[in-house]
Amino acid sequence: MLVPITEADGLAFDIRYATPDNLAGRPIYTRPVALLVPEARERLLRARDLAATLGYGLLVYDAYRPIEAQWALWHAVEDKRFVSDPRRGGVHPRGVAVDLTLTRDGVALEMGTGFDAITEASAHGSLAVPVEAQRNRAILLGLMTAAGWDCYLLEWWHYQLFEPRRYPVLAASAVPGGPM
Repeated sequence: MLVPITEADGLAFDIRYATPDNLAGRPIYTRPVALLVPEARERLLRARDLAATLGYGLLVYDAYRPIEAQWALWHAVEDKRFVSDPRRGGVHPRGVAVDLTLTRDGVALEMGTGFDAITEASAHGSLAVPVEAQRNRAILLGLMTAAGWDCYLLEWWHYQLFEPRRYPVLAASAVPGGPM
């Protein structure tokens, strides 16, 4: 079961796959919806609370991704380290992953690369980005880890529940209110 996360939850959104500003270069969602399974939603709200105590906010780029959208990304991205093989399901199509960044006063913090940048510099611990970006990534990593999330080492923005394959892959028809 997928549940929505919204601005009413104290989060900000820039759902990139509903715009042409993404790896596919075209919208792959018809509407900017963010959904997660209940356990992931609870952990995201815990991360929000931890961030707020330090004066930060969270900006969500993506959450649940229908398997159909995963196929669109698979075909659009040459470096397959940056996109899960839809034949194996991936984690976003299970509703257990979130792509996000830190904000302060509503402004996204410097992370050294953009969201979905297919480059070695996007990795956690990359020394190829400015010290400020390294610090911001470390803060995000600490907050998300403290809230119970696992990270993907090649992408500073990607977090997922541990043991994500215990959740089923969900098609677009699983989206409340109709397909994305």
